[in-house]
Amino acid sequence: MNKGAVIAISSIGLAQALKIPFHYAKTQEWKPDLFLASGGMPSSHSAGVSSLTTYVALTKGVRSIDFALSLVYGIIVMYDAQGIRRQTGELTLKVNDLDELMDKIHEDDPVEFEEKSPDPLKEMLGHQPKEVLGGALFGMAMGFAGYLLTKKR
Repeated sequence: MNKGAVIAISSIGLAQALKIPFHYAKTQEWKPDLFLASGGMPSSHSAGVSSLTTYVALTKGVRSIDFALSLVYGIIVMYDAQGIRRQTGELTLKVNDLDELMDKIHEDDPVEFEEKSPDPLKEMLGHQPKEVLGGALFGMAMGFAGYLLTKKR
């Protein structure tokens, strides 16, 4: 069994589960489907890579190639989660708004036109920096806890 992989995957799952009560505390709306959603607090992307990086640092040391690979991979994932994926989410918001605007413009249009409209694009794709930080801190705690629970006595 690869303990690092188990800890990282567990961190991802727990971070996804935490999105439900975090969302409820913020909006008073219970949404269990957030367990399978991307985006939101905490970032499960950040939790997974930071728990793995923390676990590798504690087991192999920060001078190991394993730590270097995990750290660089983690930085790329977290940057992507709050950078590129967030920008995609914001662009999606604008596209969905344009669709609504077009509907309003054509409300009084006398010409009959039946368009098969696709479902709105998913808007919550990326993370705000605080969500990435929250996921990273949660992941570090999970990596440390995983190390303590799995180290040989």
